[in-house]
Amino acid sequence: MRISDLLAIDELGLRLLAGDPEREFGTVHITDLPEPGRYLSGGELVLTGLMWRHTAADSARFVTALVEGGVSALGAGAARLGHVPADLVSACEQAGLPLVEVPVEVSFRTLAELVAPRLSGDVRDALGRHRRLVAALAEGADLRGLFELTAAELGVTGAVLSASGEVIVGTAADPAELARAYLTAPRLPALAGGATLFAVGRGHRAAGWVLACDGDLLGRADLGYELAACVALERGRLEEGRRVERRLAGQLVAAALAESDVAELNARLRTCGIDADEPYAVASATASRPGAAGGADPGSTPLPGPAPAAPAGPAVLGGRILEELLTREVVAAPVSAEPPQGSGGGGAVAVVALRGRSAGELAARLRAGAAVLAALPGVRLSVGLSGELTGAAALKGGVEEAGHARRLAEARGGGVVTSDEIYTHALLLATVPGDVRRSFADRLLSPLLAYDRRHQSGLVRTLGVFLDCSGSWHACAERLHVHVNTVRYRIRRIEELTGRDLSAMSDRVDFFLALRDTTPPA
Repeated sequence: MRISDLLAIDELGLRLLAGDPEREFGTVHITDLPEPGRYLSGGELVLTGLMWRHTAADSARFVTALVEGGVSALGAGAARLGHVPADLVSACEQAGLPLVEVPVEVSFRTLAELVAPRLSGDVRDALGRHRRLVAALAEGADLRGLFELTAAELGVTGAVLSASGEVIVGTAADPAELARAYLTAPRLPALAGGATLFAVGRGHRAAGWVLACDGDLLGRADLGYELAACVALERGRLEEGRRVERRLAGQLVAAALAESDVAELNARLRTCGIDADEPYAVASATASRPGAAGGADPGSTPLPGPAPAAPAGPAVLGGRILEELLTREVVAAPVSAEPPQGSGGGGAVAVVALRGRSAGELAARLRAGAAVLAALPGVRLSVGLSGELTGAAALKGGVEEAGHARRLAEARGGGVVTSDEIYTHALLLATVPGDVRRSFADRLLSPLLAYDRRHQSGLVRTLGVFLDCSGSWHACAERLHVHVNTVRYRIRRIEELTGRDLSAMSDRVDFFLALRDTTPPA
Protein backbone atom coordinates (compact mmCIF):
# COMPACT_ATOMS: atom_id res chain seq x y z
CA MET A 1 0.00 0.00 0.00
CA ARG A 2 1.27 3.49 -0.83
CA ILE A 3 1.33 6.50 1.46
CA SER A 4 -0.85 8.31 -1.09
CA ASP A 5 -3.52 5.61 -0.68
CA LEU A 6 -3.42 6.21 3.06
CA LEU A 7 -3.77 9.96 2.63
CA ALA A 8 -6.80 9.40 0.40
CA ILE A 9 -8.82 7.88 3.29
CA ASP A 10 -10.87 10.96 4.17
CA GLU A 11 -12.05 9.73 7.57
CA LEU A 12 -8.46 9.64 8.84
CA GLY A 13 -7.60 13.26 7.95
CA LEU A 14 -3.87 12.50 7.64
CA ARG A 15 -1.41 15.13 6.38
CA LEU A 16 1.92 14.54 4.63
CA LEU A 17 4.71 16.63 6.21
CA ALA A 18 7.77 15.22 4.41
CA GLY A 19 8.88 12.64 1.87
CA ASP A 20 7.52 10.81 -1.16
CA PRO A 21 3.80 9.97 -1.05
CA GLU A 22 4.36 7.11 -3.53
CA ARG A 23 6.48 5.13 -1.04
CA GLU A 24 4.97 1.72 -0.28
CA PHE A 25 4.64 -0.05 3.07
CA GLY A 26 3.60 -3.60 3.89
CA THR A 27 2.78 -3.60 7.61
CA VAL A 28 1.93 -1.22 10.48
CA HIS A 29 4.06 -1.14 13.62
CA ILE A 30 3.25 0.95 16.74
CA THR A 31 6.09 1.92 19.05
CA ASP A 32 7.30 4.61 21.45
CA LEU A 33 10.68 3.03 22.15
CA PRO A 34 13.58 5.45 21.61
CA GLU A 35 15.59 2.64 19.89
CA PRO A 36 13.06 0.42 18.08
CA GLY A 37 15.50 -1.09 15.58
CA ARG A 38 15.59 -4.63 17.00
CA TYR A 39 11.84 -5.01 16.51
CA LEU A 40 11.77 -3.83 12.88
CA SER A 41 11.88 -6.13 9.87
CA GLY A 42 11.71 -3.48 7.10
CA GLY A 43 8.92 -2.04 4.99
CA GLU A 44 6.75 -0.87 7.92
CA LEU A 45 4.69 2.22 8.52
CA VAL A 46 5.76 3.07 12.08
CA LEU A 47 3.22 4.90 14.26
CA THR A 48 4.53 6.76 17.30
CA GLY A 49 3.04 9.00 19.99
CA LEU A 50 6.40 10.82 20.47
CA MET A 51 6.78 9.61 24.08
CA TRP A 52 10.49 9.09 23.39
CA ARG A 53 11.08 12.81 22.52
CA HIS A 54 12.53 14.89 25.34
CA THR A 55 14.84 17.21 23.36
CA ALA A 56 15.13 18.20 19.70
CA ALA A 57 18.20 15.99 19.31
CA ASP A 58 16.09 12.90 20.05
CA SER A 59 14.31 13.24 16.70
CA ALA A 60 17.42 12.69 14.60
CA ARG A 61 18.40 9.59 16.64
CA PHE A 62 14.91 8.10 16.33
CA VAL A 63 14.70 8.70 12.58
CA THR A 64 18.19 7.24 12.06
CA ALA A 65 17.12 4.06 13.88
CA LEU A 66 14.05 3.80 11.63
CA VAL A 67 16.03 4.27 8.43
CA GLU A 68 18.62 1.69 9.49
CA GLY A 69 15.75 -0.72 10.17
CA GLY A 70 14.40 -0.27 6.64
CA VAL A 71 11.18 1.47 7.67
CA SER A 72 9.09 2.82 4.76
CA ALA A 73 7.36 5.72 6.52
CA LEU A 74 6.63 7.32 9.89
CA GLY A 75 3.26 8.38 11.28
CA ALA A 76 3.52 10.83 14.21
CA GLY A 77 0.59 11.41 16.57
CA ALA A 78 -0.16 15.00 17.60
CA ALA A 79 -1.92 14.05 20.86
CA ARG A 80 1.04 14.56 23.23
CA LEU A 81 2.46 17.84 21.95
CA GLY A 82 -0.52 19.13 19.99
CA HIS A 83 1.59 19.20 16.83
CA VAL A 84 4.47 17.38 15.13
CA PRO A 85 7.71 19.19 16.09
CA ALA A 86 9.76 20.89 13.39
CA ASP A 87 12.90 19.00 14.39
CA LEU A 88 11.20 15.69 13.53
CA VAL A 89 10.04 17.07 10.17
CA SER A 90 13.58 18.25 9.43
CA ALA A 91 15.12 14.89 10.42
CA CYS A 92 12.71 13.02 8.12
CA GLU A 93 13.37 15.40 5.23
CA GLN A 94 17.12 14.91 5.58
CA ALA A 95 16.76 11.13 5.76
CA GLY A 96 14.26 10.92 2.89
CA LEU A 97 11.71 9.24 5.17
CA PRO A 98 8.03 10.07 4.50
CA LEU A 99 6.36 11.63 7.58
CA VAL A 100 2.59 11.71 8.11
CA GLU A 101 0.81 13.68 10.84
CA VAL A 102 -1.91 11.67 12.62
CA PRO A 103 -4.53 14.07 14.12
CA VAL A 104 -5.50 13.94 17.79
CA GLU A 105 -8.94 12.47 17.15
CA VAL A 106 -7.57 9.41 15.27
CA SER A 107 -6.27 6.52 17.38
CA PHE A 108 -3.48 4.32 16.11
CA ARG A 109 -5.74 1.28 16.57
CA THR A 110 -8.39 2.81 14.29
CA LEU A 111 -5.77 3.60 11.66
CA ALA A 112 -4.30 0.07 11.80
CA GLU A 113 -7.76 -1.54 11.55
CA LEU A 114 -8.62 0.52 8.47
CA VAL A 115 -5.32 -0.24 6.78
CA ALA A 116 -5.23 -4.01 7.44
CA PRO A 117 -7.94 -5.06 4.91
CA ARG A 118 -6.39 -2.87 2.25
CA LEU A 119 -2.97 -4.45 2.80
CA SER A 120 -4.57 -7.89 2.47
CA GLY A 121 -6.17 -6.71 -0.75
CA ASP A 122 -2.76 -5.57 -2.02
CA VAL A 123 -1.39 -9.07 -1.35
CA ARG A 124 -4.29 -10.61 -3.27
CA ASP A 125 -3.73 -8.18 -6.13
CA ALA A 126 -0.02 -9.05 -6.22
CA LEU A 127 -0.81 -12.77 -6.31
CA GLY A 128 -3.30 -12.17 -9.09
CA ARG A 129 -0.76 -10.20 -11.11
CA HIS A 130 1.84 -12.90 -10.62
CA ARG A 131 -0.58 -15.60 -11.76
CA ARG A 132 -1.40 -13.61 -14.90
CA LEU A 133 2.28 -13.08 -15.71
CA VAL A 134 3.16 -16.74 -15.19
CA ALA A 135 0.11 -17.79 -17.22
CA ALA A 136 1.25 -15.55 -20.08
CA LEU A 137 4.67 -17.23 -20.03
CA ALA A 138 3.08 -20.68 -19.92
CA GLU A 139 1.01 -19.77 -22.97
CA GLY A 140 4.16 -18.92 -24.93
CA ALA A 141 4.55 -15.16 -24.46
CA ASP A 142 8.10 -14.02 -25.25
CA LEU A 143 10.02 -11.38 -23.31
CA ARG A 144 8.63 -8.58 -25.45
CA GLY A 145 5.07 -9.72 -24.72
CA LEU A 146 5.93 -10.08 -21.04
CA PHE A 147 7.22 -6.49 -20.90
CA GLU A 148 4.08 -5.17 -22.58
CA LEU A 149 1.97 -7.02 -20.03
CA THR A 150 3.98 -5.79 -17.04
CA ALA A 151 3.80 -2.20 -18.28
CA ALA A 152 0.02 -2.57 -18.24
CA GLU A 153 -0.24 -4.61 -15.01
CA LEU A 154 2.48 -3.02 -12.90
CA GLY A 155 3.13 0.33 -14.56
CA VAL A 156 6.82 -0.64 -14.77
CA THR A 157 8.94 0.09 -17.86
CA GLY A 158 12.61 -0.46 -18.59
CA ALA A 159 14.86 -3.05 -20.20
CA VAL A 160 16.56 -6.39 -19.73
CA LEU A 161 20.30 -6.19 -20.47
CA SER A 162 23.12 -8.67 -20.71
CA ALA A 163 26.23 -8.15 -18.57
CA SER A 164 28.05 -6.80 -21.64
CA GLY A 165 25.41 -4.12 -22.25
CA GLU A 166 23.28 -5.70 -24.99
CA VAL A 167 19.61 -4.73 -24.83
CA ILE A 168 17.67 -8.00 -24.83
CA VAL A 169 14.24 -6.40 -24.59
CA GLY A 170 12.93 -2.91 -23.82
CA THR A 171 14.79 0.38 -24.10
CA ALA A 172 17.70 1.92 -22.17
CA ALA A 173 19.45 5.25 -22.72
CA ASP A 174 22.98 4.01 -21.90
CA PRO A 175 22.97 0.19 -21.71
CA ALA A 176 26.77 -0.14 -21.38
CA GLU A 177 26.88 2.12 -18.32
CA LEU A 178 23.94 0.29 -16.74
CA ALA A 179 25.75 -3.00 -17.34
CA ARG A 180 28.90 -1.67 -15.67
CA ALA A 181 26.83 -0.48 -12.70
CA TYR A 182 25.29 -3.97 -12.45
CA LEU A 183 28.72 -5.62 -12.55
CA THR A 184 30.20 -3.37 -9.86
CA ALA A 185 27.22 -2.90 -7.52
CA PRO A 186 28.06 -4.32 -4.07
CA ARG A 187 24.37 -5.16 -3.56
CA LEU A 188 21.28 -5.46 -5.73
CA PRO A 189 18.81 -3.89 -6.23
CA ALA A 190 20.70 -0.66 -6.78
CA LEU A 191 20.06 2.74 -8.35
CA ALA A 192 22.11 3.74 -11.41
CA GLY A 193 21.56 6.09 -14.32
CA GLY A 194 17.96 6.86 -13.42
CA ALA A 195 17.03 3.17 -13.18
CA THR A 196 16.73 0.51 -10.48
CA LEU A 197 18.78 -2.61 -11.22
CA PHE A 198 17.59 -6.10 -10.28
CA ALA A 199 19.46 -9.35 -10.92
CA VAL A 200 17.66 -11.86 -13.12
CA GLY A 201 18.04 -15.35 -11.67
CA ARG A 202 20.98 -16.61 -9.65
CA GLY A 203 23.70 -16.95 -12.29
CA HIS A 204 27.19 -15.49 -12.24
CA ARG A 205 27.02 -11.77 -12.96
CA ALA A 206 29.51 -12.01 -15.85
CA ALA A 207 27.07 -14.28 -17.72
CA GLY A 208 23.93 -12.85 -16.14
CA TRP A 209 21.07 -10.61 -17.11
CA VAL A 210 19.99 -7.46 -15.33
CA LEU A 211 16.52 -5.91 -15.18
CA ALA A 212 16.75 -2.11 -15.36
CA CYS A 213 13.43 -0.58 -14.26
CA ASP A 214 12.94 3.10 -15.06
CA GLY A 215 12.96 5.37 -12.02
CA ASP A 216 13.52 4.68 -8.32
CA LEU A 217 11.83 1.38 -7.42
CA LEU A 218 13.70 0.77 -4.16
CA GLY A 219 10.55 1.69 -2.26
CA ARG A 220 8.53 -0.71 -4.42
CA ALA A 221 11.16 -3.42 -4.78
CA ASP A 222 8.55 -6.18 -4.72
CA LEU A 223 7.46 -5.13 -8.22
CA GLY A 224 11.03 -5.37 -9.53
CA TYR A 225 11.54 -8.75 -7.88
CA GLU A 226 8.25 -9.97 -9.37
CA LEU A 227 9.21 -8.94 -12.90
CA ALA A 228 12.79 -10.24 -12.52
CA ALA A 229 11.41 -13.62 -11.43
CA CYS A 230 9.21 -13.78 -14.54
CA VAL A 231 12.16 -12.87 -16.79
CA ALA A 232 14.20 -15.60 -15.06
CA LEU A 233 11.44 -18.11 -15.83
CA GLU A 234 11.60 -17.21 -19.51
CA ARG A 235 15.40 -17.41 -19.52
CA GLY A 236 15.21 -20.81 -17.87
CA ARG A 237 12.86 -21.99 -20.60
CA LEU A 238 15.28 -20.82 -23.29
CA GLU A 239 18.12 -22.53 -21.42
CA GLU A 240 16.40 -25.90 -21.72
CA GLY A 241 16.73 -25.79 -25.50
CA ARG A 242 20.29 -24.50 -25.40
CA ARG A 243 21.39 -27.43 -23.28
CA VAL A 244 20.52 -29.80 -26.15
CA GLU A 245 22.29 -27.52 -28.64
CA ARG A 246 25.44 -27.53 -26.48
CA ARG A 247 25.51 -31.30 -26.49
CA LEU A 248 25.27 -31.36 -30.30
CA ALA A 249 28.03 -28.72 -30.59
CA GLY A 250 30.23 -30.72 -28.22
CA GLN A 251 29.73 -33.84 -30.32
CA LEU A 252 30.68 -31.89 -33.46
CA VAL A 253 33.93 -30.61 -31.92
CA ALA A 254 34.80 -34.05 -30.51
CA ALA A 255 34.23 -35.64 -33.93
CA ALA A 256 36.42 -33.01 -35.62
CA LEU A 257 39.28 -33.56 -33.17
CA ALA A 258 38.94 -37.32 -33.70
CA GLU A 259 39.31 -36.72 -37.49
CA SER A 260 35.97 -38.31 -38.28
CA ASP A 261 34.73 -38.78 -41.85
CA VAL A 262 34.08 -35.49 -43.69
CA ALA A 263 30.57 -36.55 -44.65
CA GLU A 264 29.75 -37.16 -40.98
CA LEU A 265 31.21 -33.80 -40.01
CA ASN A 266 29.21 -32.02 -42.71
CA ALA A 267 26.05 -33.66 -41.38
CA ARG A 268 26.89 -32.55 -37.84
CA LEU A 269 27.62 -29.03 -39.08
CA ARG A 270 24.19 -28.87 -40.69
CA THR A 271 22.64 -30.11 -37.44
CA CYS A 272 24.29 -27.12 -35.76
CA GLY A 273 22.83 -24.75 -38.36
CA ILE A 274 25.86 -24.28 -40.67
CA ASP A 275 25.82 -25.38 -44.33
CA ALA A 276 28.83 -27.17 -45.80
CA ASP A 277 29.86 -24.17 -47.94
CA GLU A 278 28.99 -21.48 -45.37
CA PRO A 279 31.91 -19.43 -43.94
CA TYR A 280 32.40 -19.72 -40.18
CA ALA A 281 34.96 -19.12 -37.43
CA VAL A 282 35.76 -20.98 -34.22
CA ALA A 283 35.96 -19.23 -30.84
CA SER A 284 37.43 -20.68 -27.64
CA ALA A 285 36.93 -19.08 -24.22
CA THR A 286 37.71 -19.41 -20.53
CA ALA A 287 36.85 -17.16 -17.59
CA SER A 288 39.10 -17.67 -14.61
CA ARG A 289 39.83 -16.14 -11.22
CA PRO A 290 43.55 -15.34 -10.92
CA GLY A 291 45.04 -16.80 -7.77
CA ALA A 292 42.02 -18.97 -6.93
CA ALA A 293 42.69 -22.32 -5.35
CA GLY A 294 40.25 -23.98 -7.72
CA GLY A 295 36.58 -24.78 -7.89
CA ALA A 296 33.97 -22.16 -8.61
CA ASP A 297 34.65 -18.80 -10.09
CA PRO A 298 33.99 -15.71 -7.95
CA GLY A 299 30.35 -15.06 -7.29
CA SER A 300 29.28 -18.19 -9.14
CA THR A 301 25.92 -19.69 -8.29
CA PRO A 302 23.82 -22.14 -10.26
CA LEU A 303 23.17 -20.89 -13.77
CA PRO A 304 19.64 -21.01 -15.22
CA GLY A 305 18.26 -24.53 -15.43
CA PRO A 306 19.27 -27.51 -13.32
CA ALA A 307 22.49 -26.96 -11.41
CA PRO A 308 25.60 -28.58 -12.89
CA ALA A 309 27.16 -31.53 -11.09
CA ALA A 310 30.22 -29.42 -10.19
CA PRO A 311 30.74 -25.67 -9.67
CA ALA A 312 31.09 -23.66 -12.87
CA GLY A 313 34.78 -23.68 -13.76
CA PRO A 314 36.72 -21.53 -16.25
CA ALA A 315 35.51 -23.40 -19.36
CA VAL A 316 31.83 -23.52 -18.36
CA LEU A 317 31.69 -19.87 -17.28
CA GLY A 318 33.77 -18.79 -20.28
CA GLY A 319 31.32 -20.57 -22.57
CA ARG A 320 28.30 -18.88 -21.01
CA ILE A 321 29.95 -15.47 -21.30
CA LEU A 322 30.90 -16.16 -24.93
CA GLU A 323 27.29 -17.04 -25.72
CA GLU A 324 26.12 -13.75 -24.19
CA LEU A 325 28.78 -11.74 -26.05
CA LEU A 326 27.44 -13.22 -29.29
CA THR A 327 23.83 -12.45 -28.27
CA ARG A 328 22.97 -16.13 -27.86
CA GLU A 329 23.31 -16.74 -31.62
CA VAL A 330 25.61 -19.67 -30.83
CA VAL A 331 26.26 -22.20 -28.10
CA ALA A 332 29.66 -22.95 -26.58
CA ALA A 333 30.52 -26.48 -25.48
CA PRO A 334 33.33 -27.15 -22.97
CA VAL A 335 36.18 -29.26 -24.35
CA SER A 336 38.30 -31.60 -22.21
CA ALA A 337 40.26 -29.76 -19.50
CA GLU A 338 43.28 -32.00 -20.21
CA PRO A 339 43.53 -31.93 -24.00
CA PRO A 340 45.91 -33.94 -26.15
CA GLN A 341 48.92 -31.92 -27.26
CA GLY A 342 47.87 -29.34 -29.81
CA SER A 343 44.15 -30.13 -29.67
CA GLY A 344 43.21 -26.60 -28.64
CA GLY A 345 41.13 -27.92 -25.73
CA GLY A 346 40.68 -26.68 -22.21
CA GLY A 347 38.08 -24.02 -22.97
CA ALA A 348 34.54 -23.76 -24.27
CA VAL A 349 34.35 -23.92 -28.06
CA ALA A 350 31.74 -22.26 -30.29
CA VAL A 351 31.40 -22.62 -34.06
CA VAL A 352 30.14 -19.24 -35.28
CA ALA A 353 28.50 -18.78 -38.68
CA LEU A 354 29.81 -15.47 -40.10
CA ARG A 355 26.74 -14.70 -42.26
CA GLY A 356 28.11 -11.69 -44.06
CA ARG A 357 30.56 -10.61 -41.34
CA SER A 358 34.31 -10.96 -41.45
CA ALA A 359 36.33 -12.64 -38.72
CA GLY A 360 37.76 -9.20 -37.93
CA GLU A 361 34.27 -7.76 -37.39
CA LEU A 362 33.46 -10.69 -35.11
CA ALA A 363 36.64 -10.01 -33.13
CA ALA A 364 35.70 -6.32 -32.77
CA ARG A 365 32.29 -7.31 -31.43
CA LEU A 366 33.86 -9.64 -28.88
CA ARG A 367 36.35 -6.98 -27.77
CA ALA A 368 33.60 -4.39 -27.31
CA GLY A 369 31.66 -6.70 -25.01
CA ALA A 370 34.78 -7.80 -23.15
CA ALA A 371 35.64 -4.13 -22.48
CA VAL A 372 32.34 -3.73 -20.57
CA LEU A 373 32.87 -6.99 -18.67
CA ALA A 374 36.32 -5.77 -17.59
CA ALA A 375 34.47 -3.67 -14.97
CA LEU A 376 33.78 -6.85 -12.99
CA PRO A 377 36.67 -7.36 -10.55
CA GLY A 378 38.26 -10.76 -10.06
CA VAL A 379 37.27 -12.42 -13.35
CA ARG A 380 39.66 -12.79 -16.29
CA LEU A 381 38.02 -13.54 -19.65
CA SER A 382 40.26 -15.02 -22.37
CA VAL A 383 38.92 -15.57 -25.89
CA GLY A 384 40.70 -16.97 -28.93
CA LEU A 385 39.28 -16.63 -32.44
CA SER A 386 40.28 -18.54 -35.59
CA GLY A 387 40.37 -17.11 -39.07
CA GLU A 388 37.55 -17.55 -41.59
CA LEU A 389 36.91 -21.21 -42.42
CA THR A 390 34.73 -23.14 -44.88
CA GLY A 391 33.81 -26.81 -44.90
CA ALA A 392 34.01 -29.58 -42.34
CA ALA A 393 37.59 -30.50 -43.22
CA ALA A 394 38.80 -27.15 -41.84
CA LEU A 395 37.06 -27.52 -38.47
CA LYS A 396 39.83 -29.38 -36.60
CA GLY A 397 42.42 -26.79 -37.61
CA GLY A 398 40.03 -24.02 -36.59
CA VAL A 399 39.51 -25.54 -33.14
CA GLU A 400 43.28 -25.87 -32.67
CA GLU A 401 43.88 -22.33 -33.93
CA ALA A 402 41.26 -20.85 -31.59
CA GLY A 403 42.68 -22.84 -28.68
CA HIS A 404 46.20 -21.57 -29.34
CA ALA A 405 44.89 -18.00 -29.55
CA ARG A 406 42.99 -18.43 -26.28
CA ARG A 407 46.08 -19.72 -24.48
CA LEU A 408 48.00 -16.70 -25.75
CA ALA A 409 45.20 -14.49 -24.36
CA GLU A 410 45.51 -16.29 -21.01
CA ALA A 411 49.28 -15.72 -21.01
CA ARG A 412 48.64 -12.01 -21.60
CA GLY A 413 46.27 -11.81 -18.64
CA GLY A 414 43.01 -12.02 -20.62
CA GLY A 415 41.46 -10.37 -23.66
CA VAL A 416 40.59 -11.39 -27.20
CA VAL A 417 43.33 -12.79 -29.48
CA THR A 418 42.81 -13.63 -33.15
CA SER A 419 44.63 -16.13 -35.36
CA ASP A 420 46.60 -13.29 -36.97
CA GLU A 421 48.42 -12.75 -33.67
CA ILE A 422 49.49 -16.28 -32.87
CA TYR A 423 52.02 -17.05 -35.59
CA THR A 424 54.88 -15.36 -33.75
CA HIS A 425 57.30 -16.13 -30.94
CA ALA A 426 54.52 -15.05 -28.55
CA LEU A 427 52.67 -18.33 -29.17
CA LEU A 428 55.81 -20.33 -28.40
CA LEU A 429 56.30 -18.42 -25.17
CA ALA A 430 52.64 -18.91 -24.24
CA THR A 431 53.00 -22.70 -24.46
CA VAL A 432 55.98 -22.73 -22.05
CA PRO A 433 55.08 -22.89 -18.31
CA GLY A 434 55.50 -19.57 -16.57
CA ASP A 435 58.06 -20.82 -14.04
CA VAL A 436 60.25 -22.16 -16.88
CA ARG A 437 60.08 -18.82 -18.73
CA ARG A 438 60.97 -16.90 -15.58
CA SER A 439 63.86 -19.24 -14.79
CA PHE A 440 65.23 -18.85 -18.34
CA ALA A 441 64.99 -15.04 -18.21
CA ASP A 442 66.48 -14.86 -14.72
CA ARG A 443 69.44 -17.11 -15.58
CA LEU A 444 70.33 -15.05 -18.65
CA LEU A 445 69.60 -11.52 -17.43
CA SER A 446 70.30 -11.60 -13.69
CA PRO A 447 74.04 -10.69 -14.09
CA LEU A 448 73.02 -7.63 -16.11
CA LEU A 449 70.25 -6.59 -13.73
CA ALA A 450 72.63 -6.93 -10.76
CA TYR A 451 75.31 -4.88 -12.54
CA ASP A 452 72.78 -2.16 -13.41
CA ARG A 453 71.64 -1.94 -9.79
CA ARG A 454 75.22 -1.48 -8.59
CA HIS A 455 76.45 0.92 -11.29
CA GLN A 456 73.31 2.56 -12.74
CA SER A 457 74.74 1.60 -16.14
CA GLY A 458 71.67 0.79 -18.26
CA LEU A 459 73.01 -2.46 -19.74
CA VAL A 460 69.59 -4.14 -19.97
CA ARG A 461 68.05 -1.13 -21.71
CA THR A 462 70.99 -0.94 -24.10
CA LEU A 463 70.62 -4.64 -24.89
CA GLY A 464 66.92 -4.22 -25.71
CA VAL A 465 67.51 -1.21 -27.98
CA PHE A 466 70.47 -2.95 -29.66
CA LEU A 467 68.28 -5.94 -30.56
CA ASP A 468 65.42 -3.68 -31.70
CA CYS A 469 67.90 -1.96 -34.02
CA SER A 470 68.93 -5.33 -35.51
CA GLY A 471 72.43 -5.04 -34.08
CA SER A 472 73.21 -1.64 -35.65
CA TRP A 473 75.75 0.24 -33.51
CA HIS A 474 74.93 3.66 -34.95
CA ALA A 475 71.12 3.26 -34.86
CA CYS A 476 71.35 2.07 -31.26
CA ALA A 477 73.56 5.04 -30.29
CA GLU A 478 71.09 7.49 -31.88
CA ARG A 479 68.13 5.91 -30.02
CA LEU A 480 70.00 6.09 -26.71
CA HIS A 481 71.51 9.55 -27.40
CA VAL A 482 75.03 8.31 -26.60
CA HIS A 483 78.30 8.01 -28.53
CA VAL A 484 78.70 4.83 -30.62
CA ASN A 485 81.77 3.91 -28.56
CA THR A 486 79.58 3.88 -25.44
CA VAL A 487 77.31 1.34 -27.12
CA ARG A 488 80.35 -0.80 -28.11
CA TYR A 489 81.62 -0.69 -24.53
CA ARG A 490 78.24 -1.68 -23.06
CA ILE A 491 77.73 -4.57 -25.51
CA ARG A 492 81.23 -5.87 -24.75
CA ARG A 493 80.43 -5.64 -21.03
CA ILE A 494 77.17 -7.59 -21.57
CA GLU A 495 79.09 -10.34 -23.36
CA GLU A 496 81.67 -10.52 -20.54
CA LEU A 497 79.01 -10.74 -17.81
CA THR A 498 76.87 -13.38 -19.58
CA GLY A 499 79.42 -15.36 -21.54
CA ARG A 500 77.33 -14.85 -24.72
CA ASP A 501 78.29 -13.53 -28.15
CA LEU A 502 75.92 -10.89 -29.52
CA SER A 503 77.29 -11.35 -33.04
CA ALA A 504 75.80 -14.86 -33.00
CA MET A 505 72.11 -15.12 -34.06
CA SER A 506 71.34 -17.90 -31.54
CA ASP A 507 72.53 -15.76 -28.61
CA ARG A 508 70.60 -12.75 -29.93
CA VAL A 509 67.43 -14.88 -30.07
CA ASP A 510 67.97 -16.07 -26.49
CA PHE A 511 68.31 -12.50 -25.26
CA PHE A 512 65.30 -11.37 -27.30
CA LEU A 513 63.06 -14.08 -25.78
CA ALA A 514 64.38 -13.46 -22.27
CA LEU A 515 63.60 -9.75 -22.55
CA ARG A 516 60.04 -10.57 -23.63
CA ASP A 517 59.43 -12.25 -20.28
CA THR A 518 60.68 -9.41 -18.10
CA THR A 519 60.28 -5.66 -17.96
CA PRO A 520 63.60 -3.91 -18.51
CA PRO A 521 64.28 -0.76 -16.52
CA ALA A 522 63.39 2.52 -18.27
